[in-house]
Amino acid sequence: MKAAAIQMVSATSWPHNRDQALGLLQEAADAGAELAVLPEYFCMMGQRDTDKLALAEQPGRGPVQDFLAGAAQRLGLWIAGGTLPMAGPDAQHVYNSHCVYGPDGQCVARYDKIHLFRYANERESYDESRVITAGREAVQFELPSRDGQRWTVGLSVCYDLRFPELYRQHAAAGAHLLLVPSAFTHTTGQAHWELLLRARAVENLAFVLAAAQGGVHENGRHTWGHSMLVHPWGQVLAQQEQGPGVVLAELDFAALTQARAQLPALQHRVC
Repeated sequence: MKAAAIQMVSATSWPHNRDQALGLLQEAADAGAELAVLPEYFCMMGQRDTDKLALAEQPGRGPVQDFLAGAAQRLGLWIAGGTLPMAGPDAQHVYNSHCVYGPDGQCVARYDKIHLFRYANERESYDESRVITAGREAVQFELPSRDGQRWTVGLSVCYDLRFPELYRQHAAAGAHLLLVPSAFTHTTGQAHWELLLRARAVENLAFVLAAAQGGVHENGRHTWGHSMLVHPWGQVLAQQEQGPGVVLAELDFAALTQARAQLPALQHRVC
């Protein structure tokens, strides 16, 4: 199965981001991708954290969800829609939701980001809990590829990457592929991004597909980029450092099966 990680440098305007995303999704479809993953906050990187509140959608309806459903159906793609703000428990909070759409335009899965990012140094300060409510459940979905293979796919978002227990839940559920839409800061991405992605692939003997924000945004934030696809043995199959683009690679189910047969580490777990 050919898969694509879509890298963006999202702006503060939804129409601008929508058009950028559509062009990149079209490029992925034209290249033969069956699955395309958009980055975290693909729909907007606001000037303030609270800008997300104005974009909050109700489950099943809203311009961002309508766009994702329509693009999936029009392009014949499985689209993992990065994240979008979904209505939360009160007017001051939203869920950071990762929604997946099949080629028929139907939403097949929704995962709400569980681990909320907090970081501060002398130049930067972030605290997602100010406007985001954490999700509670790990989510997987089944993707039947065109060659007749059925992939179990585990969902995560950005800061989740630092918490291997979530990915162990996916592995226990039989996940072959782990999706990680992200907006890593330049500081933390430079230090840990590739290291963490390769670790999650190796320890779970699964493909990892990470679609990132990558560049300097209108709001001044600098994201790390380096969208990539990682093999279960830890090799980086393809990546792009910065700027908008489509990162493509072939995910070989037979190679995954071989790796798990040669090193059955998932069967050796004792705790």
